[in-house]
Amino acid sequence: MYKYSRDEGTWDQLVEVGLEFLVERAQSPVATSYEDLNNALTQRTGLPGFDFGRPDERAAIGYLLGLIVERTYPETKLMISALVTHKGGTDPGGGFYALATELKLLRPGASRVEKDKFWVDQYIKVQEHYSGADRRESYCAD
Repeated sequence: MYKYSRDEGTWDQLVEVGLEFLVERAQSPVATSYEDLNNALTQRTGLPGFDFGRPDERAAIGYLLGLIVERTYPETKLMISALVTHKGGTDPGGGFYALATELKLLRPGASRVEKDKFWVDQYIKVQEHYSGADRRESYCAD
């Protein structure tokens, strides 16, 4: 089945490579943007990148991030997509909050302050989870 002009095999490959990239970013202090993710996907897969000048392509990269969260959320209970923001910005975008609401992590109609707090909390927890900080803390507590 095709979604956003890409077949299932392509989406599978993009999810694998995108997840690998985001885990790498979670393990470092380097922030990432949609453009950084797009560039990594293109370089690592050889597939054409997403064209952010087109609304359907912006939606497609959001769809990809949703697929990545679907892959990791059952185990981590975190939204790894919190790491991806608009270039030069401090906001992950509307799709992030919509998915958080769908997952019942954020209440419908949340205020800007609630959304910002939720995003920062997810960002920090994702970095802790993938850097092993949470495991080190529990190890030291024993």
